[in-house]
Amino acid sequence: MREYAVVLLTAGLVTFLATPVVRIAAVRMRMMAAPRERDVHVIPTPRGGGVAMYLGVAAAVMVATRLPALQRTFDDSQTAAVLVAGGLICLLGVLDDKFGLDALTKLTGQIAAAGVMVLLGVQLAFLFLPFADIGTISFGPDVGVPLTILLTVMTVNALNFIDGLDGLAAGVSAIAALAFFAYSYNLSSVGYDEVASAPALLTAVLAGACLGFLPHNFSPARIFMGDSGSMLVGLMLSAAAVSATGRVDAQSFDSAASLLPLALPLLVPVAVLFIPFVDLLLAVVRRTRRGQSPFSPDKMHLHHRLLTIGHSHRRAVLTMYFWAALLSFGAVALSVTGGTVELLVVIGVLLVVGVVVVLGPHARRAAREARAAEIAAQRRRSRAAHPTARAHRTGGRTTARRASAGAPVSPPQPSPPSAPAAGPAAPRAAGAGRGMR
Repeated sequence: MREYAVVLLTAGLVTFLATPVVRIAAVRMRMMAAPRERDVHVIPTPRGGGVAMYLGVAAAVMVATRLPALQRTFDDSQTAAVLVAGGLICLLGVLDDKFGLDALTKLTGQIAAAGVMVLLGVQLAFLFLPFADIGTISFGPDVGVPLTILLTVMTVNALNFIDGLDGLAAGVSAIAALAFFAYSYNLSSVGYDEVASAPALLTAVLAGACLGFLPHNFSPARIFMGDSGSMLVGLMLSAAAVSATGRVDAQSFDSAASLLPLALPLLVPVAVLFIPFVDLLLAVVRRTRRGQSPFSPDKMHLHHRLLTIGHSHRRAVLTMYFWAALLSFGAVALSVTGGTVELLVVIGVLLVVGVVVVLGPHARRAAREARAAEIAAQRRRSRAAHPTARAHRTGGRTTARRASAGAPVSPPQPSPPSAPAAGPAAPRAAGAGRGMR
């Protein structure tokens, strides 16, 4: 565990120190993200932070080669394959950050980088399905290679789609990497070192790079990771998922209890990347129904909807953090413990809390609107019950408005003369009246 802590801190420190340098270079190279209609930021912001993240990853891997406990990670070619493919996809992201590549070119580059990773040793070889008595499925190169490339491209684009708010992609990626590390480290702790060593190293390094970049990227962001960062993170998470769950032959273990950590090889990766995958799926369905390309941008992602509900920028990001942590670490805890009653109760309570947090602004707005409608109804009923007082108040307000506007106000009319009193003056008043007629 100490060796993993060393590489995590190395990746974080190198990334943190390299990010300001990369930011200055991005400004001079004019790699700026100008505000667009679908964007949330309002001022041009440099991008290309993925370069600093890759430097942190590479530095941490070099340190790992000098640590005795982690040297066995390099017995196969998986770590080196991820480092080479990560460099290629980071370069592709830099070109996109600078020149704005079209969707087809980016997709071709993603497939090429994933293909290089597969050719160098990262491939889905086995898949254990714990239902319907299917057991373990063994994949040959004709199926394993395209399936690994497909999974990698999907993960890359899923991380790219959620990179829409300051600190969102970096934080969610750090949470996903830490959850994958916990899952992989648990495999090693129960005796499957050859399965867990490479993904544990990759996820520890990735978590450190994301955490080192996050202080520069959290709202208000001084630099964006750009496609160079989001695609690098997606490729490394995909490689970790394939390495941790795709090379396990569950039939080689002699008891059902020994299969417990491996009983959820599908649920754990999907749960860890649930937020990005759901956002990707909704975007593809939404744009396809409109007759648009699945890669055409819009402003209907999950984080945009949180802003529409009424969350502030930071609150929306923290809400996404909460859900990513709940789903990913909840799935890892289920895979480790087998699903105890206490754990299920805790997860259920946290799910309710998450729903309340998401719908909180909407509920408060609805309560304010209901209160305003109730006050307006009370005023209408009060006016209907006292029409004379309402007319008096209305007349007083009209006179006051005329006076304040400088309009002439009619003087008060004199009261009519009172009836003549009885006495000597009464005949005179009567005679005067007859003379007038």
